[in-house]
Amino acid sequence: MSFFGGIGGASKKGILIKGATYLETLSKVCTVVFDKTGTLTKGNVTVTEIKSFGSSEEELLKYAAAAECHSNHPIAKSIIRACTSDLENAENVKELAGLGIEAIIGGKRIFVGNAKLMQKAGAEYFDVVFAGTAVHVSEGANYLGYIIVSDEIKGEAAESIKALGDVGIQNTVMLTGDSEAVGEAVASQIGIDLVLSELLPEDKVKKVEELISNGQKLAFVGDGINDAPVLSRADVGIAMGALGSDAAIEAADVVLMDDNPIKVPQAIKLAKKTVRIVKQNITFSLTVKGIVLLLGAVGYAGMWPAIFADVGVMIIAILNSLRTMR
Repeated sequence: MSFFGGIGGASKKGILIKGATYLETLSKVCTVVFDKTGTLTKGNVTVTEIKSFGSSEEELLKYAAAAECHSNHPIAKSIIRACTSDLENAENVKELAGLGIEAIIGGKRIFVGNAKLMQKAGAEYFDVVFAGTAVHVSEGANYLGYIIVSDEIKGEAAESIKALGDVGIQNTVMLTGDSEAVGEAVASQIGIDLVLSELLPEDKVKKVEELISNGQKLAFVGDGINDAPVLSRADVGIAMGALGSDAAIEAADVVLMDDNPIKVPQAIKLAKKTVRIVKQNITFSLTVKGIVLLLGAVGYAGMWPAIFADVGVMIIAILNSLRTMR
């Protein structure tokens, strides 16, 4: 009854918990790990700067938009929105996980992605440090330039991190595929304890496994399709339900229906309260029944104390359990 009440109370707040087991595990969490884009930031990425080498900025943007036109990533969508020219058809498009896109555009092999993709292509890229994400573009090994895209931090992000500390969370961690400079800039604004940057999707799983290995319970909060393996590996996976991918929602144990990170500390607080009420009920029930059994054994307890120890204790436990609904 207590766990059902806790799950019902959470659902009223827009927090869907998929079972009592996850609610109990959530109450024991000591470390909360966040993905950055779409979780702590709004995912409304916009192009803020374009720098081309040997070609026009318009041509650079056209190559990038044509290569990204089949991607649903927020960065890809922002580049496509920024391009006002007609896009050429991209052929043999290959999405390289954690790196970017490789495609044939106008008979040219175009690479669009991060610095690691430029290294793979053999291009001598220009290393940029901005409070944003750099999308590099090359034609084979010929570096064409970069596009800077920036994301806005959610207004509730800093408040959420502070609230996690108030409910007893010892460590907060942010995982991102962005550069170290971008990760540190976001972390400093919202108060994250540890930032792990320039990670591929498989690297995120490894980092979470390393954090779990210390024996403490860990919750991971994410929203993208690349986060599904990490959500499954964490002790408790928490997905953003409004804009999150179907794969992330399916893999998660807890779903936040409005993508508000402040719901994470609320869910943990509610889980701790639910488990506390469960322990209260167990302790109260066993204590009363034990006392009545002892009194009955020595002849001091009759029928009415026995009825109270059975039905009365049950009613009191149910009423106490209903507190979780509030």
